[in-house]
Amino acid sequence: MKLNQFPKRLIQICVGLAFGLGGTIAMADSYPTKPIKAIVPFAPGSATDQIGRAFAAKMAESLGQPVVIENRPGANGMIGADLVAKSPADGYTLLFGTNSTNAALKSLVKNLPYNQDTAFTPIGYFGSVPLIVAINNDVPAKSLNGFVALAKADPGKMTFAYASTSQRVSSEMLSNVAGIKMTGVSYKSGPNAMTDLIGGQVNMFTADFAVTLPQVQAGKIRGLAVTSLKRSPAIPELPTVNEALGIKGYELIAFFAAFGPAGMPKEAVIKLNKAINDAANSKDLVERFSAMGFETQPGSPEALGQKIKLETVKWAKAIKEAGMEPE
Repeated sequence: MKLNQFPKRLIQICVGLAFGLGGTIAMADSYPTKPIKAIVPFAPGSATDQIGRAFAAKMAESLGQPVVIENRPGANGMIGADLVAKSPADGYTLLFGTNSTNAALKSLVKNLPYNQDTAFTPIGYFGSVPLIVAINNDVPAKSLNGFVALAKADPGKMTFAYASTSQRVSSEMLSNVAGIKMTGVSYKSGPNAMTDLIGGQVNMFTADFAVTLPQVQAGKIRGLAVTSLKRSPAIPELPTVNEALGIKGYELIAFFAAFGPAGMPKEAVIKLNKAINDAANSKDLVERFSAMGFETQPGSPEALGQKIKLETVKWAKAIKEAGMEPE
């Protein structure tokens, strides 16, 4: 480079840096400038859908733009998650994911269409909820021990429904620790599975409080136990699985969080994370979902990223111990 060209080149570099910095500042100040699409990878009426819609409404208040829910159910959440993984990383397409999409599918599906470890940007944690083990009212069992005895008497006859990873793994884990054999029946959505449980097409369904608790309280199905380590204040009369079976260590809790495609702008992640934490701290949202055992836990994107690593290991262990093989 000639000496007389040096100042010109320096000016070009400085101008470029200025434009880059200006773009970053503009992004931080202006985002979002249009509605944000949030993919819920499960059906309307599911716990993910109910919690997601409540968070979306609160987030919209903070962000000044609508957060529009789009349901893309199927394949234990894989269809919706794959759509987000392949979307532009501009902050306008989010995944309202769960333990299924962002922790367990890696151990359940041989050929995921996305790399679960690298396909997403962690944004913010919504919270967690335990499940209820419930049976059809015509099953002649009044307790989980009673149900186990029936299942042992006729191996493979008892059926269980599932429409998500947590629902399937919890039932397979229960079979394993109780020493029984049941037949799983796959459903596209939790509400569909619940309809068949009430109708007697399946015998058992282990699902989140949003789907099960109203039906248990209405007497349409019989709740037997909760899958958390402690009894739930929402339905304290139900024992934990550990209490009911006289065992230790059985726990399965579903969680919910927001993710974006890999490589999202940091400024967008920070704004979205604040909107999520504001929602998680809002009194009316907490009170609305406490009845279904939901507990919020505000935190940073980095904390969510670390949690996902730990949960992926935890779910891999649970799936292996339940005797489930990737399909």
